[in-house]
Amino acid sequence: MIKAILFDLDGTLLPMRQDEFTTAYFESLSKKLAWYGYEPHRLIGGIWQGTKAMVKNDGKQTNEQVFWKEFAVLFGDKVYDDIDKFNAFYENDFDSLKSYCGYNEQANNTVQTLKKKGYTLVLASNPVFPIVAQKKRMQWAGVNPDDFALITAYENSCYCKPNPLYFKEIAEKIGVEPSECLMVGNDTTEDAAAKLMGVDFFLLTNCLLNKERKDISKYPRGNFTQLLDYIENLS
Repeated sequence: MIKAILFDLDGTLLPMRQDEFTTAYFESLSKKLAWYGYEPHRLIGGIWQGTKAMVKNDGKQTNEQVFWKEFAVLFGDKVYDDIDKFNAFYENDFDSLKSYCGYNEQANNTVQTLKKKGYTLVLASNPVFPIVAQKKRMQWAGVNPDDFALITAYENSCYCKPNPLYFKEIAEKIGVEPSECLMVGNDTTEDAAAKLMGVDFFLLTNCLLNKERKDISKYPRGNFTQLLDYIENLS
């Protein structure tokens, strides 16, 4: 029996064109951090390098620790003194990127329906961002972070998608078995990896990502209405 619903964010609860958002994000962050001596090209390269390190995280450290350790390889230990400047970007400037995202009122309607039915809700967005950035994007999507028992972020996670251990870590934190979880996401690589840990998977097709050109006919799939129907039939 499904007890917990895990929602991806980008392209799932929050409609977006990933490439456009990423480009705008790096432009905005680079402009902000240039004031503190971070040359834009090197900054972007360093963030990608740190992100790759998080994706490869073996669980011995948090993603936050892994990221800054890798970032410091490029820029030196001064980066640790600048963490507050990066956090200030997410607090004060990140909201400008909302215009690169869409909005689907069915996202929050679905969240509220499942909350009323008693499901434990998890925001299972890839934890390569700090918690403040995760919550900001949730608010752009019109969902309340307080409705979620867990929001994965780089501070509280030791794995990333598509590592199946990411989903095991979530299940352990909320006190359920992986088989009692349903992952809802739009990415046939990152989100579908949940199945490798025994987590059920529903492919939300509104902003489908299928870089590996997988046969999606093997997945239960559709929009939010079809998701609710699928969950209802699981009961």
